[in-house]
Amino acid sequence: MENMENMENVVVLTDENGVETKFEVITALEVDGKEYFVLYPVDSEEDDAVVFRLDTNEDGEEMLAEIEDDEEFEKVAQAYEEWLEAEDDEE
Repeated sequence: MENMENMENVVVLTDENGVETKFEVITALEVDGKEYFVLYPVDSEEDDAVVFRLDTNEDGEEMLAEIEDDEEFEKVAQAYEEWLEAEDDEE
């Protein structure tokens, strides 16, 4: 497996089937007091970023969770669009 220490802003997530996927962390956003991460798959053919919410499991450990609520997802998508516009303005 590739040495992850040399890759900045990369996380490896394991799905419910035990499949590991590497993601580049694009940004972290705070929306309505919750933290979200926009991730881009490193070794994928897909061009779409994915968004996860930072949650705490029953053991008190932080974990990334999928956003299942459409309204919540729309709020985060809007915040991401605003972040992208701010990034473009800085360049």
